[in-house]
Amino acid sequence: MHIHILGICGTFMAGIASLAKSSGHKVTGCDKNVYPPMSTQLKNQDIAIIEGFDKDQVSLNPDIYIIGNVITRGNPLMETILTKNLAFQSGPQWLYENILHEKWVLAIAGTHGKTTTTAMLTWILEYNKMAPGYLIGGVPTNFKSSARLPIETKKNVPSFFVIEGDEYDTAFFDKRSKFIHYHPRTLVLNNLEFDHADIFDDLDHIKKHFHHLIRIMPQEGQIISNAESNALRETLDMGTWSEIEYFSDEKGWSYQINEGWHSLSISYKNKNQGVLNWDLIGHHNASNALAAIAAAKHVGITPENAIEALSLFKGVKKRMEKIASYDNGINLYDDFAHHPTAIMTTLAGIKKTKLKGRIIAVIEPRSNTMKLGSMKKELINSLKDADKIYCYANNLSWNAKELFAHSQNVIVSDNIDLLANKIAQDQQNEDQIIFMSNGSFANIQTKVVTLLQ
Repeated sequence: MHIHILGICGTFMAGIASLAKSSGHKVTGCDKNVYPPMSTQLKNQDIAIIEGFDKDQVSLNPDIYIIGNVITRGNPLMETILTKNLAFQSGPQWLYENILHEKWVLAIAGTHGKTTTTAMLTWILEYNKMAPGYLIGGVPTNFKSSARLPIETKKNVPSFFVIEGDEYDTAFFDKRSKFIHYHPRTLVLNNLEFDHADIFDDLDHIKKHFHHLIRIMPQEGQIISNAESNALRETLDMGTWSEIEYFSDEKGWSYQINEGWHSLSISYKNKNQGVLNWDLIGHHNASNALAAIAAAKHVGITPENAIEALSLFKGVKKRMEKIASYDNGINLYDDFAHHPTAIMTTLAGIKKTKLKGRIIAVIEPRSNTMKLGSMKKELINSLKDADKIYCYANNLSWNAKELFAHSQNVIVSDNIDLLANKIAQDQQNEDQIIFMSNGSFANIQTKVVTLLQ
């Protein structure tokens, strides 16, 4: 079968392309912007990519078009597909019908931490020789790609598939959250906050979509939920039919810090399960680890073996990824944080490492929620642990200079080169510089690295 994917360079759709290719299909695709790392991953798999959405692409005559949620009415190729009544599906629907429907699906949902927790859980299963399939919304360092089919091991052993359960909408013709298509047997709920202001009205609207997912969980399935989230408890109170385990809870899964973030004692119902020695920092990563260990236990992996696996976990690109380090103590990190809570958590985590230098936050309010200004007040508070802030104010519907007018430690600019130069000029010994964006950030990271050399 020939599959042509619209919006192929997004992480999720690139993952579908990889899975379809591995399943023996001919795969091609198109996108507005063709960029690494996904374009590189697709190229390595000999998947041809066309830049743009020219209607003449229908001459490829594929058997079906897979439509990413970036595609809207008015897109010339989409309009031609509709006019000619050609076959099309959403990515999540195709994924379930062709890959997931006979698998034991482990899904990780929540406003923050999905990618990292998905990568952790996938690695735990891989380390314990369960050879899972997976689709991760990022590039996990422990694996060569963001997606893979399950590898057949033993007969009569379940085939596992770990997937990031995104609450964003499926497609322009299916406004349900993507995760409703996955039908998980093991479900992790990391947290729940208001986000995606372009498609959700308020927090209650998001809760409703999360409860749609809970409603289709089987009785023999398990929900692993963050006890610290009141919004999740309220969502679960709407009705559950599956077993529930809690993490970040003394009555369930919990941790204690031994000597800094790099050594954690893991407990289940107040019984010690082992010590996790690793390279990650922050409460958010410790919480992600608890969720992954709990989910792994549901499929038969002992906490001891899960902890052993996580001690070798190398993280995910753009999740506090150290991209440069200098003799004068300056370190540069690249992070995906874009929601105020995620920004606050990232900065708090690095502050607790008690490094000597300043914490320099470089932010790009890029998500639709941030561009709309829905959480601009929360943004100010999220930066409280930063000693200095640089804000790239590009394509915003609100005035960032006005927002930060009373803050002396903030520099705002819509000129990326000016901002990069300013960061490099202002640097001091021991500075910890964290770039935070859910996009390419106009390649400012590379610009600053070059200027500091």
